[in-house]
Amino acid sequence: MILWLCLCWGFSPSAAQPDSELMARYLEQQLLADYSIVEQVARRVPRQAKFLQRLETRPRMSEFQVRSTIISRYAFTTVSCTMVNSGSEAREAVFEMQIPAAAFISNFTMSIGNKTYYGEVTGKEKKNSTDDKERHKKPPSPTEGRENGYETFKASVFIPRKMQARFILHYEELLQRRLGKYEYTVSIRPQQLVGRLRVEVNILENSGIVSLEVPPLRNSKQKGSGKAEGDVSPPPSTVIGHTKTLAKVTFNPSVVEQTRIARNGILGDFIIRYDVSRELSVGDVQILNGYFVHYFAPTDLPPLPKNVVFVLDSSASMVGTKLKQTKEALFTILQDLRPEDHFNIIGFSNRIKVWQQDRLVPVTPNNIRDAKKYIHNMSPTGGTNINEALQTGAKLLNDYIAQNDIDARSVSLIIFLTDGRPTVGETQSSKILSNTKEAIRDKFCLFTIGIGNDVDHKLLERMALENCGMTRLFQEDEDAASHLKGFYDEIGTPLLSDIRVDYPEDDVEQVTQNFFPNYFNGSEIIIAGKLINRTSDKLHVEVTASNSKKYILLKTDVAVDLLSRNDIRGVPGLEDGKGDNNYIERAWSYLTIKELLNSRLKSDDSQEKDSLMEKAKSMALAYNFVTPFTVLKMKEAGLHSEPPQEEFISPSTDGIGEKVQSLQGHRAPPGIRRGQDKQRIKISKTSADGDPHFVIDFPSSKFSVCFNIDGEPGDILRLVSDYKESGVTVNGQLIGAPAPPNGHKKHRTYFSTITILSNKPERSYLEITPKRVILDDGERLVLSCGRSAVVRSRSLEVSISAYSNITVTIRDSISFVILIHHYKKPAPYQRNHLGFYISNSKGLSSDSHGLLGQFLSHEVKLLEESLNTSHWEAGQNQTEALKTNPTNTLKVKGRLVPVVWKQRRIYNGQQEVDCWFAKNNADKLIDGSYKDYLASHPFDTGTSFGTVNSL
Repeated sequence: MILWLCLCWGFSPSAAQPDSELMARYLEQQLLADYSIVEQVARRVPRQAKFLQRLETRPRMSEFQVRSTIISRYAFTTVSCTMVNSGSEAREAVFEMQIPAAAFISNFTMSIGNKTYYGEVTGKEKKNSTDDKERHKKPPSPTEGRENGYETFKASVFIPRKMQARFILHYEELLQRRLGKYEYTVSIRPQQLVGRLRVEVNILENSGIVSLEVPPLRNSKQKGSGKAEGDVSPPPSTVIGHTKTLAKVTFNPSVVEQTRIARNGILGDFIIRYDVSRELSVGDVQILNGYFVHYFAPTDLPPLPKNVVFVLDSSASMVGTKLKQTKEALFTILQDLRPEDHFNIIGFSNRIKVWQQDRLVPVTPNNIRDAKKYIHNMSPTGGTNINEALQTGAKLLNDYIAQNDIDARSVSLIIFLTDGRPTVGETQSSKILSNTKEAIRDKFCLFTIGIGNDVDHKLLERMALENCGMTRLFQEDEDAASHLKGFYDEIGTPLLSDIRVDYPEDDVEQVTQNFFPNYFNGSEIIIAGKLINRTSDKLHVEVTASNSKKYILLKTDVAVDLLSRNDIRGVPGLEDGKGDNNYIERAWSYLTIKELLNSRLKSDDSQEKDSLMEKAKSMALAYNFVTPFTVLKMKEAGLHSEPPQEEFISPSTDGIGEKVQSLQGHRAPPGIRRGQDKQRIKISKTSADGDPHFVIDFPSSKFSVCFNIDGEPGDILRLVSDYKESGVTVNGQLIGAPAPPNGHKKHRTYFSTITILSNKPERSYLEITPKRVILDDGERLVLSCGRSAVVRSRSLEVSISAYSNITVTIRDSISFVILIHHYKKPAPYQRNHLGFYISNSKGLSSDSHGLLGQFLSHEVKLLEESLNTSHWEAGQNQTEALKTNPTNTLKVKGRLVPVVWKQRRIYNGQQEVDCWFAKNNADKLIDGSYKDYLASHPFDTGTSFGTVNSL
């Protein structure tokens, strides 16, 4: 038949293209002009179209529309499809839609003629009827209904002659972040040309949308889609528009454009990828109507070292493409291992073959080369002994951890790949599960990969769930190698371990999972819960985690502004919304049900499984979700009911932007004073702050000395130089600003950057600005000054009080406090800047130097100058009497320094200090002149005048 069609239209597929487009243009004109079946049949049509209509026995799809709104990663999707029976007898119409396996169907309605049927979510009975004409979503199986993370919803009805049927499907999902992007996918597979085909996706992300992209239609089954290799342009007719927080994407191909994509109708996935703005903080916490959702995905973190064992199936069933593509993927993965990683490889069939016996080897060029040779020589043979392979891998990793002084922060894991079911050794799934769990003992994670249709996906899924891992199932096709590499990329870069997110117990309840063994680069941790006290004005959040050699504590108070509302009725896609769907509440219910399902899957106790099932079923019924324990039953709404309208149920958006509090902004939460932490900080008066004004406190003499340094913009001043002894250096870089009007100065200068360097017991440095802190101790960590955080390593602690100050403690004996001065509306002569204060100098040596450091171990004496120019030393009880004398003198290292009495404001202008002021850039007070204290660059550790060293 296909050959005959080609002969009718020409002698080659290419020759048939003009007539195909002619037919498509005609169909487009007629379908868009009038949807009346009677009039449509009466119209004259081209001969080829008439011929196709006679051959067509199925109802024609006249309309297919998808409309979606994504708010803070939570997606509401509505699919509307209209089918027309233009024949002379009733015909069966099948509405089929692939939806993400992670999505929950929330509603389904259909109308046939003047009859309307609506879906009702009910609890699943022990035995379900299978003879309904209106079938609900089928449970997926390895070979049917599931393809690369998708399941098929199918409903069939008979449409009377000259009538139409309409189907409206609603489903919801929480988008998962993988490889640094959220991916929203719509399956478009009408398998015929459609008169009206439209996809509209509206995205609202308060954190800010970045990296929005729409790749070409994805279709792994159909070859020759017409897209050149490497083409990344959006599908034809795609329109993309977005602002900082809003995006709208439409795909609206005409019939002609559809034929250019695929002659028999589009067959592919429409994909949108994007990410949101973020930084290292407690994350993005949003609160609405008594519920909260917390997204945590820090960036700018150094990767943790890995100890990884690859366990690869080499049984006979892997022959051909599967083993070939596994080898290709492993070659690339081995090349991506980092120098600090350790690894080993196990091949298994009915026998277990370990590449390197009883050890993990470091990543070196020779080891990578030998590992590739080992993988290349793997040949498919024998059965599948899954149990012994996992036992061998677990023992190998356990012994390595126990017998070696491995990095305490390293992440250990097993990556297990198979294409089949256990056929050799232990073959009972329950025994394999219990043996694997006992062998791993929560010491590391197991990640499982299944290839092909014969794999026991339930076994792999449960093994991963029980051992803090993830699972992926891939089809045996030409993309298997890239899928395997993509999955490794998801887990190949661990950034944090032992992440715990805490909220006050008296403030929250029914919180979802809040402890996570690992956080991988490009992923995201999501927690949701309910507020107990809805009238509270804030929610305290703390995140603790380990990163390489550092311990990290992030904390903040999230404001709950109960009275605020943000009117966004003009937001595209939300203006016609009906219903009252609190999207944060639905995200919480979605996560809670998913966790209940996973807990039930992991449980071996029948009573516990029943209890978890009832909890999941109860919540699914409350939120109208179709789950494994609920079904969608169709009921007739009445003989004369109005047909369903294309109603888009959009979520409630009350408070987005104000009441929905996001931490992705630079503002202090209401009710929390910015200066609160500053007043609690106990520091000495010894400091350099402001323009810059220097203060040195001499507690034993009971007075202070102060001076100014009139530097130039760009100058880098040595504040503390003790690199040879304690290993500590502090430098401050100046930024310029115009002088106030009517002043005596030509310009002002402030500290824009403070650099703290330490080389004992290990090299590290801190670069601090009013916006961020960069910590580098061999691994770079970037922290925002607008987020409270604590980072600890073996010899260094950095504590950030949001918007206020940074405390740096070195070896528990040296402490510096850096104040953050930030102006909301700065005058022309003001700049955001830093103030440097010495809190504890016990760990600095007596040889320390610098503009401040040279005075830490020396005393200064106050003298009174008599009329005959003789001098006598003033006692401590005479200091008050000397204050009124304008001709007082300091004795510093044998030098006489004239000083005058002054009052100076420090601590961000909140405290006054009485001090003796030395004029002329501290002439004679400091060793040499101030120009001797200029460093050549921020990391200059020179301690003697005229020398330059670098850390």
